[in-house]
Amino acid sequence: MFLHDKFGRAITDLRISITDRCNYKCVYCRTGNEGALYGDLPFEDYLRMARVLVGMGITKVRLTGGEPLLRKGVVDFVRELAELRRPNGSNGEPLDIALTTNGHMLAELAQPLKDAGLSRVTVSMDAVDPDRFARITRVPNGYDNVLAGIRAARRAGLWPLKVNCVLMRGFNEDQIIPFGMFAREEGVTVRFIEFMPLEEGRTWAPSTVVTLDEILARMAEYRPLVEIPHARSETARRYRFEDGVGEIGIIAPVSHPFCGHCSRIRITSDGKIRTCLFSVWDHDLHAQMRRGASDEDLAEFIQGVVQKKEERHHIGEADFVPASRTMVHIGG
Repeated sequence: MFLHDKFGRAITDLRISITDRCNYKCVYCRTGNEGALYGDLPFEDYLRMARVLVGMGITKVRLTGGEPLLRKGVVDFVRELAELRRPNGSNGEPLDIALTTNGHMLAELAQPLKDAGLSRVTVSMDAVDPDRFARITRVPNGYDNVLAGIRAARRAGLWPLKVNCVLMRGFNEDQIIPFGMFAREEGVTVRFIEFMPLEEGRTWAPSTVVTLDEILARMAEYRPLVEIPHARSETARRYRFEDGVGEIGIIAPVSHPFCGHCSRIRITSDGKIRTCLFSVWDHDLHAQMRRGASDEDLAEFIQGVVQKKEERHHIGEADFVPASRTMVHIGG
């Protein structure tokens, strides 16, 4: 019973938030006043959910938060996930296991995570200037930790290594060219993300979005770019510099939505399924487990939920309703 929604999209990518706690308070995400709201589940519960979903055709699992490296036992959890195998239709191949982190604690954990079976890592980093980084994250002296984490992940072979930058007008749009230089110097893929209405302060407005077209125009002032073909379900449009050194991606859900090929569902840290980042409701998978549901019951529940997956988001439209949770409490 492989997963397809009512629009015919195959669901192959799972994001599991293992905590909604975070040690950063980034201005585009947190008000700075709210901590964890929903809490964490035991790792064995996430593992059971993942095992059922892998049996239904999930091939990629990304661990998110909050900040997932705050969870003690995350390395052992990755090791257990790595023991799962794709269904027979995928020749029993290992899962593609990834992790998104702010990088603050990555330097010491990169090699253990790689040894446990982590395939790759994405680091959130919104400036390549230490002072600007501190103003955005509201964490002093964090920049050096994150840079050390990126370099440790590269040495460990967590590849491809991606660095995500959320651009927000008035905060860091002047970092576009410096990030292009960073991609070339550090040998990483930098991905720019359009600012979305998912922050706790609910301050989003169209005028705060630095769009894909603007990013490309700004980067062209530095060096010419050549577009790289990408899979339809990929969230990022990919580009390399004309001389072949360095790659950037742009995730543009506001100006260039990619909902028509979405292959993702999410599980929140408290065990709710979200069929879209901008869903206005959750579906309580963990409640089914507490009631004693079998794996077959869980699969049936999941199948029903996936049929409710939204066709698209409505950002910027008159009828747009904000998501029922903000980003830190959904899972990036």
